[in-house]
Amino acid sequence: MANSKQTIKRAKQNIATYKLKHSQRSKARTAVKAVRASIDANDPVKAKEALLQAEKILDSTASKKVIHKNAAARYKSRLNKAVKALG
Repeated sequence: MANSKQTIKRAKQNIATYKLKHSQRSKARTAVKAVRASIDANDPVKAKEALLQAEKILDSTASKKVIHKNAAARYKSRLNKAVKALG
């Protein structure tokens, strides 16, 4: 347990940061899953729309340092490649 005021405050900040980043990371994962679901359903129109939404969310989470910028780029690249393969 935290003993000083400094460590008590830091513990509270860590909890708040975790909650914020956890929700943002979850939103990004959901967006990626939506693209993959559209790809699995062989729906190129829906996949392109979901890809645009996912790219926006991934860029946002990367800029907030929730995920690494290279990880976001990798997700976007692989999803884009899969969507293009649909046609």
